[in-house]
Amino acid sequence: MTGRDPGEPHRSATPLELFFDLCFVVAVAQASEHLHEALTHGDAASGVLRFALVFFTIWWAWMNFTWFASAYDSDDTPYRLTVLAQITGSLVLAAGVGRAFDGGDLLVITLGYVVLRTALAALWLRAGLADRARRRTTLRFAAGVTAGQAGWVALLFLPERAHLPGIAVMVVAELMVPVWAQSAGMTPWHPHHIAERYELFTLIVLGESVAAATVAVRGAFDRHHGTGALYALAAGGLLMAFALWWLYFARPAHTLLATTHQAHRKRFTWAYGHYLIFASATAEGAGLAAYADHLARHPGTSSVGAGLAVTVPAAVFLTTVWAIHLRPHQRRAADGVPFAVAAAGVLLAAWSPAPALVAGVFLGGLVTVVTRRTR
Repeated sequence: MTGRDPGEPHRSATPLELFFDLCFVVAVAQASEHLHEALTHGDAASGVLRFALVFFTIWWAWMNFTWFASAYDSDDTPYRLTVLAQITGSLVLAAGVGRAFDGGDLLVITLGYVVLRTALAALWLRAGLADRARRRTTLRFAAGVTAGQAGWVALLFLPERAHLPGIAVMVVAELMVPVWAQSAGMTPWHPHHIAERYELFTLIVLGESVAAATVAVRGAFDRHHGTGALYALAAGGLLMAFALWWLYFARPAHTLLATTHQAHRKRFTWAYGHYLIFASATAEGAGLAAYADHLARHPGTSSVGAGLAVTVPAAVFLTTVWAIHLRPHQRRAADGVPFAVAAAGVLLAAWSPAPALVAGVFLGGLVTVVTRRTR
């Protein structure tokens, strides 16, 4: 485990990484489902906050493994078994999502997170033993990850009123570990491989969004609420998902991650900014499902709150994709105007009779503009 070649040709995701992602789908689906329930029962503020915190643990565990594997995937038996331990932790984490949402019980989700991160710390220690040139960096990662797990476990013993500020402190501490560790030297991550891994997870969260909305719309139809508004929701949700996919893949990510000194400085913005991309795509499915429930229970009525559950995640996704993924390719400030107009239109669609369809039309118009300018 001495490190992969950052310039290795034809580097792509491995079957083990794809299996790892597949198991994380369970946790993503659980987070989306419980956000949907919170939105449906009028508990939007608390539900969004808990979703943001729960999704952080999912995203952070996935991201840390992804960057490690890009640099040190040896694909031998000890490596595969350690990844199996991380997969086990992801499933335990998924099992604890409901308890974290419903009663703020962090025990199970913390247990899963500790299993995940302890296995990762073991991998960093193994890399430190083999890669002498980067031993300082790898040992810093191992120490930071281990200290983080101690902090999360200690959080369980604090009074409930101290949980939220304690979580905020731990989130900041976790985010600082890679910055601190890689200040001692870069790991040999692969730009094309990282770009593909992020693209694959984007497909996962967009697919979860479509699946959650489909189940909700089907349930509304089964309850004999086949109104025109439901048809508009189904069509708009599909159009939005397709437009969001198109916008994300309008430009190749690996060109932003080329191994230059400047790219190293910017990679944290790109990598960390994807939290908002992944979380908003997941929340989009919950919002569409909540709006379908709203139509099934109160047909013929309009609710701005239910509409915002559809339009806000789409606007966040659009804005973040532009800021970290597309803006670096743009040469003029005016190139950002269509994105600002589309984001405003998507948000205002919440006040329309068919928010998903109207938002989808704005996003579709933006896709047309972007496609013409990238040819």
